[in-house]
Amino acid sequence: MRPSVQHIVDWFIPQSAHLERSDLSVARNFVLTHIFGPLMSQSMCVFLYRTDPNPGFACFTVIACVCLFWTLPFVLKFTQNIKLAAILSVELLAFTALFGTYFYGGASSPCLPWLIIALLLGFFYFSEQPMLIVALFAVNVTVFFIAYICTDFPEIVSASELSVVTWISIVSATLYMSWMAIYYSHVMSMRSQIEKETERYLAANEQLQVVKELADAANRAKSVFLAKMSHELRTPLNAVIGYSELILENIPPGTDETKQKDVRSINAAGRHLLSLVVDVLDLSKIEAETIELNVETFDLAYLLDQVVATVKPLAEANGNSLIVQHLTPLGSMQTDQTKLRQILVNLLSNASKFTKNGNVTLSVRMDRKSTGTWLDVRVRDTGIGISQADIARLFENFRQVSAATAHQYGGTGLGLALSQKLCTLMGGSIGVTSEPGRGSVFSFCIPAEVSEAAAEASAPPDHSPLVAPSTAALKPALGVSF
Repeated sequence: MRPSVQHIVDWFIPQSAHLERSDLSVARNFVLTHIFGPLMSQSMCVFLYRTDPNPGFACFTVIACVCLFWTLPFVLKFTQNIKLAAILSVELLAFTALFGTYFYGGASSPCLPWLIIALLLGFFYFSEQPMLIVALFAVNVTVFFIAYICTDFPEIVSASELSVVTWISIVSATLYMSWMAIYYSHVMSMRSQIEKETERYLAANEQLQVVKELADAANRAKSVFLAKMSHELRTPLNAVIGYSELILENIPPGTDETKQKDVRSINAAGRHLLSLVVDVLDLSKIEAETIELNVETFDLAYLLDQVVATVKPLAEANGNSLIVQHLTPLGSMQTDQTKLRQILVNLLSNASKFTKNGNVTLSVRMDRKSTGTWLDVRVRDTGIGISQADIARLFENFRQVSAATAHQYGGTGLGLALSQKLCTLMGGSIGVTSEPGRGSVFSFCIPAEVSEAAAEASAPPDHSPLVAPSTAALKPALGVSF
């Protein structure tokens, strides 16, 4: 179809038809056939007008009905309903064919071939509702036979005079049906291609589903393995940390400073390694879906004091001021205290580590909404900031802002990934806004009260804890970086 003709045809088509390729094709064919179809019938109208000795009601009714087909594209345009336009077209064609047959020639009328075309078009446009077309034609044919029985066929034009226009009508109907047959074969070919594409898609989807299940099973096995290995590593690390503390306690004051420094280095390295092992353990347990919430009621202000006391040395080591703001009365919370402390320590440790001689502000408030009471926490710093390109991958496992940042500041890239997963586990979410050179704001929001049922739903019933309380107590003393 030429672009100029297609542009004119598409003007009649409602926008909804453009959503489906098959609907668009049907609508375009409808408009084209109702523009050029009546043109093919004008020769018959002219012949009837010239051969009718006294053109009157019958002649002008046939001519008017043929011209009415030009209005149906406008019906489609303004109703945006292809089914309504199609049923009007089928009924108008059936009425015109039967009306012309009754007044002009009866069984040998040149209008009769168009009744068959009307029936075929009805089944084409309403293939899913064949009984509707059967009922419609039954009504039309019944009315036609009643009129025939009551008054017989009037002979306005003789049969010999109608023979010429009969051949014209047969040729026109043949051309029209050839057009529709070619179009229908095109539609069937297109549907066959769509069905083949659908079958290929379904087969590929099944293969992808199998591959996904295998990948998920491998990932769960990996997570379970890491969880078990991390758990086994904790025992000797706790022994190293414990014995180094005993050695420090037993070194007399004022003795060899080198020994004390070496033992402190062993203790610090053991604690740092233990923090990494615990992070991997927690992350693996979450991915393996073997972690649960230990819901308890506690005083939020007291927990914040503990977290601030833990992080304050790291903040002061970089010359930072640690500011705490209670924006609303806090009161108590009912959730997993250890996991909340872990999130707070992670965020404050990051802010303190990536800020030099600046401010780290912890803002906390209880937000009471229609869905319940929520804890809203914001950690603002004046540090190096993060670019928008890096924020998108900030919460990925083992992901750091850049290689240069990782080299300068250290860290494993687990802290923020773990914090995000813990927030989700506790029914909340975490986010960040930042600008390079102007600091960052990390914020999270979690429910202030978590029901016991929600906590039990967070893990399988046969879960057994893998983290000893002593390890959980050691973890907050360490800063975790992203």
